[in-house]
Amino acid sequence: MGIHRYLDHFGGLPVADLRHSYSSEPSAVPGEQPPETYSRQPNPPYGIAPGEYAPDAVAWRLRRRAWDSEDPEITEIYEYFADTVDTSKVTALIIGGWDEDMSEENPMVERLVRDAHRFPALRHLYVGDIVQEESEISWITLGPVTPLLEAFPLLAELGVRGVENAPVDSPAFSPVRHEHLRRLRIESGGLAARIVRAVCLSELPALEELELWLGVGEYGGDASVDDLSELLTGARVPALRRLGLMNSEFQDEIAEALAGAPLTARLETLDLSMGTLGDRGAEALLSGQPLGHLKELRIRHHFLGEAMADRLRTALRASGVSSDISPPADTRSWGDGRYVEVSE
Repeated sequence: MGIHRYLDHFGGLPVADLRHSYSSEPSAVPGEQPPETYSRQPNPPYGIAPGEYAPDAVAWRLRRRAWDSEDPEITEIYEYFADTVDTSKVTALIIGGWDEDMSEENPMVERLVRDAHRFPALRHLYVGDIVQEESEISWITLGPVTPLLEAFPLLAELGVRGVENAPVDSPAFSPVRHEHLRRLRIESGGLAARIVRAVCLSELPALEELELWLGVGEYGGDASVDDLSELLTGARVPALRRLGLMNSEFQDEIAEALAGAPLTARLETLDLSMGTLGDRGAEALLSGQPLGHLKELRIRHHFLGEAMADRLRTALRASGVSSDISPPADTRSWGDGRYVEVSE
């Protein structure tokens, strides 16, 4: 998944946009995927009406198309959904765009927390399925995350996208214990250090997959490698097997920390994509603890030299590790030429 395409599957189900009873059916609009990309999905781009599919047959997406003047408010779409779909059987839910100005706090977070009792079967939740044509990622407010985890103690997967615009005394994420969460994904062009630390201090005994897009300082990404130290011990995430520490300005330092981290020894998949990884970080991976236990190492969007990339591929292949190492990113004319894939 990236910032240019909507989710088409989630929670093991095809995604279905809910069509409000009187919402229009626009043709091509900004951010809309062309109809042919929906050929494997149960709905055309403008969505399906309630009753066309069983509540647990699709991942329901609720979103307001701000460019369509006839589209209802997101809260009205939600109430319509709650009144016409048996939410007690819904297993996967996606919240898309909620307004023309995504910097305003998403009203759906409060409603979902309030109405958690109406979703006893919900196991997969994604908040912020918004493509770049709708809003830059730095304009999307990352709403309260911890209340969602507290409201849904059986949730298995949570994904969120945006940057923190919360008051100092009201962080978007606080350390939490959650017994059933297996996958957590936080996508940002600038992830605040206090969020990174809160994730790393959370007790998540069932967590198998974690993905963090750390972003850049210009958009609030003030974390450092030190903020990851508790995570890298692995003590609070005993089941973690797939880790993505991505989209970072300090990707070399992350690689160096991983090279000696206790957590690394039990990972199956490691993803260091989207950031500024260079030869220094790759050398640390090669000279650190053996990586032969990995099933896959992914490095897409990077700044490795050709010789170093070949060394890394060869070493991984000799150990039976699958590598997904893309060609290097284009260089730029400022600084040292490195940049993350997603920032603004």
